[in-house]
Amino acid sequence: MREWNDLANEFKHDQEQAATLARVKGPGLEYASGGNAEKIQQSGEALLATLASREEFCRNMAAKFQAALGKYARAEDEHTTEITQTGGSL
Repeated sequence: MREWNDLANEFKHDQEQAATLARVKGPGLEYASGGNAEKIQQSGEALLATLASREEFCRNMAAKFQAALGKYARAEDEHTTEITQTGGSL
């Protein structure tokens, strides 16, 4: 679970860096500079969307692991109680 959150945090950090690409400006006033900057901005926006999607996936996986861990712990407690009531031990 911690690993999923760590990976999600890395994707979040990468988004902060990718935002620079989405804000890039052309170095000159000629058409080629502006067109190049526009393509880089589009790439940056696509990268940001992909990284955000990856971060969300990792956060969802961490939540699923947390939920499964809770269910496992409850089931273990219930079975331990049942075994103890029948005179057994773990």
